[in-house]
Amino acid sequence: MKKNMIFILLMFVAISVAACSHSEQQGREHGEKAPSELKQKQLKQTITLAAIGDILIHESVYETAREKKEYNFIPYFQYVKPYLQKVDIGFANQESMIGGSEIGLSTYSAFNSPHEVGDALKDVGIDIVSMANNHTLDRGEKAILHAIRHWEKIGMMYVGSYKSQEDRDNLRVIETPEGISVAFLAYTYGTNGIPVPTGKDYLVNLIQKDVIERDIKEAKEKADVVVVSYHFGIEYERMPSEEQRDLVQFAADQGARLVLGHHPHVLQPIEWVEGKDGHQTLAIYSLGNFLSGQIGLERQIGGIFQCEITKTFEKDASHKIEIHSPAFMPTFVHVNEWKPRPMFQLTDDDLPQARQHYEEVKQHMNQFVPDLQFIEE
Repeated sequence: MKKNMIFILLMFVAISVAACSHSEQQGREHGEKAPSELKQKQLKQTITLAAIGDILIHESVYETAREKKEYNFIPYFQYVKPYLQKVDIGFANQESMIGGSEIGLSTYSAFNSPHEVGDALKDVGIDIVSMANNHTLDRGEKAILHAIRHWEKIGMMYVGSYKSQEDRDNLRVIETPEGISVAFLAYTYGTNGIPVPTGKDYLVNLIQKDVIERDIKEAKEKADVVVVSYHFGIEYERMPSEEQRDLVQFAADQGARLVLGHHPHVLQPIEWVEGKDGHQTLAIYSLGNFLSGQIGLERQIGGIFQCEITKTFEKDASHKIEIHSPAFMPTFVHVNEWKPRPMFQLTDDDLPQARQHYEEVKQHMNQFVPDLQFIEE
């Protein structure tokens, strides 16, 4: 009897093992991972971050978007929307305040733009906008507060300009489903000579190294990756100045892993910079204009900058962060149409000598990073 019981027990174990093996094999055939493979996959996660440059809404741009008493900027982004919606985090430099029509729209040199610009950015896939630039105070505190109210209404994170000190002290961190957290900081060289109201430094972050050092230190404690947005450089210069290089190096030395530059209104190259602890920081010195009413070939060319962020989870509960796979897609805005279009799609009917201009932009952008990839699909 005992032998029979042992035999039955052994048969049950054998059948169970066979069933498990068959189930695991079926799972693999249907694309499921074996437990060991799944565990290995979970040790590493990757996200894609994209950034676009100046959204500077001149009168010619917002009047073209007018639909009776409202504005519709969503069609402006139809050619780039498929690319921006693919990424995990999207950043834009919103250079003109979107204070809205109720306080009066205005163009150069004191900008105030329709709220609907923000709606279009939200629709296209942007997750966070920088408000720190030389036009932040163009229309005063009122325009800033009106803009912030709209950003909050549509659920858009903003950085670099705030409604209060408490708001400024609230570090902007995007937490992704992949378990990667990204903190954003933003600063500008100045505000076109308009003084910051006394006691209201929170209205705009100015480039001050002691402040930046403190902010990055806090951000490193609260996020996996720190991104610094700088509004700096010399307008219409295609190469970075010594001051730009110094500020990028400073951010890298403090621990920032990504630097996004803007202000020159033209593209400046991408470069890897080594921080003092040996890590690599990726910087684009100027993202150029993405959507603006400025005219002139170099001012009508911008682009979508992309990189990947990988977090590797170690067995001891620590983790390692890697910024890698930089890529760029040059764009062109046709006057009176105001729709950024991927340059690789242009024909000579869109832009005379389109291919030649495209190749020149590629050479300009990858001169410091020869293996820079260009998005062409």
